[in-house]
Amino acid sequence: MSPRITLQVDRRSIGETRLVEVDETALADGHVRLTIEQYALTANNITYAQFGDLLAYWDFYPVTAEWGNVPAMGYARVTESNVDGIAVGSRYYGWYPMATAVDVQAVPTRDGFRDDGRHRAPHAAAYRGFTATDRDAMATSAEDEPRHALLRGLFTTGFLADAFFAADDYRGAEQAVVLSASSKTAIGYAASVKTTGAVRLVGVTSPGNVDFVRSVGYYDEIVTYDQLTDIAVVPSVVIDMAGLGSAVAAVHAHLGDDVRYSMVVGKSHHDAPPATVEHGPTPEMFFAPGAVADRLAEWGPEGFQERVRAGLTTFIADSSDWLTIDERRGPAAARLAWTELYSGEVAPSEGLIVSLVP
Repeated sequence: MSPRITLQVDRRSIGETRLVEVDETALADGHVRLTIEQYALTANNITYAQFGDLLAYWDFYPVTAEWGNVPAMGYARVTESNVDGIAVGSRYYGWYPMATAVDVQAVPTRDGFRDDGRHRAPHAAAYRGFTATDRDAMATSAEDEPRHALLRGLFTTGFLADAFFAADDYRGAEQAVVLSASSKTAIGYAASVKTTGAVRLVGVTSPGNVDFVRSVGYYDEIVTYDQLTDIAVVPSVVIDMAGLGSAVAAVHAHLGDDVRYSMVVGKSHHDAPPATVEHGPTPEMFFAPGAVADRLAEWGPEGFQERVRAGLTTFIADSSDWLTIDERRGPAAARLAWTELYSGEVAPSEGLIVSLVP
């Protein structure tokens, strides 16, 4: 039996990683063992590490106080099972550690299973569920699985951000100013807004990403970070996908009291200091699982699923126009993928799909 290999991140310096090998042990009662076939690596994973303590991402698969497992969306296959109703060979979409395999204390559900480990109990249901691929209402085709791993969670976050604003008529805003418009979550958000035309979309990006952001076709206007004063001074919401505090502060200073709401979604700019905002409302962190609960209460489970699936299906299909899949396989390649992502070397038009299995 091959040893289990895990890619762990230094919690004190998240650009640093290590590969840990341990021999497999007997599977505990009530558990399943899954081989992790592939997982997606995006700027959101950097955000998970950045907010690992604040939002308890390190607790998904706890290790030590110094090192941690960053969760990632992907697909895995059951190779051993001590749970009735979960068969060897079945496959599941969900949150996994960056590893070759994982053991989960599993309880079957209607569409898959739930992680009932003590460390997972405090987490939202959205973070504990694993969906069987043959019962996945969101699935399109097996060929689309890499795109689902990369985009499904990010699109859903963007969709929920749009729904959050739409529930209150966008606070009377005429435009949404999206910082880090090239990020996949931002593109998912823009795709959701574009279907309704609720507000005008202003994408803010770096000069080198202007052509790419324009190519996705969702933004009404694109400005660079040195052109923030070109943004129209009208009632606006601000959505920060990157945690670039200086840019958030500059947008607030320019728009002043016309900022109706300021939302922080991510922090891919891990070294940037937080925003010191002197104009308009204080930026507020967006927590997607809480937004899921709100929308379930409003739409019901079936209505929620139908809305997300409709948007996601179109978004996945359209992504072939702007997103290229870059597959990395093996422990060394997985470690390099994290380093490149952390260092900002991955183009927004690329999506990293990783497997530690050689």
